[in-house]
Amino acid sequence: MTNNDIFKKLRVALMLRDDQIVEILQLVDFRMTKSELGAFFRDEKHENYMECGDQVLRNFLNGLVIHLRGTKESPKNPMDVIAIHKQEAKPKEFTKSEGSPKKDFKPKTDFKKKPDSKPNFKDKKPTKKIEIVEKVQYKNGKNSKS
Repeated sequence: MTNNDIFKKLRVALMLRDDQIVEILQLVDFRMTKSELGAFFRDEKHENYMECGDQVLRNFLNGLVIHLRGTKESPKNPMDVIAIHKQEAKPKEFTKSEGSPKKDFKPKTDFKKKPDSKPNFKDKKPTKKIEIVEKVQYKNGKNSKS
């Protein structure tokens, strides 16, 4: 497993965006731009792919400790920080005042509505179950006189 793989897995597991990773690296005075950071997360076959060095990963991990736990002077609860990341990662919901782009779209020509292709199951009555297995007598090759 390479440093790039570790970096990718930490980013996904902690739900970090690129700008948050840059801020974490700045906590330990390590400057890096988003484009340099994006090169680490690319496919190995991509022309702009860059190998993540030990120094970058070490500084990220040290910054991550400070980001999650805080400093001795101002400690933090790591679970609170992760909960904040989860809230920021959720997609925003549209309100009626904002409207969604799909609802505002109006085609130039009027199209007739097609009938629903899904069957309506509410109208059907429940049917009786048909027993597939019939009662069978097994003789096991013995002739019995009864």
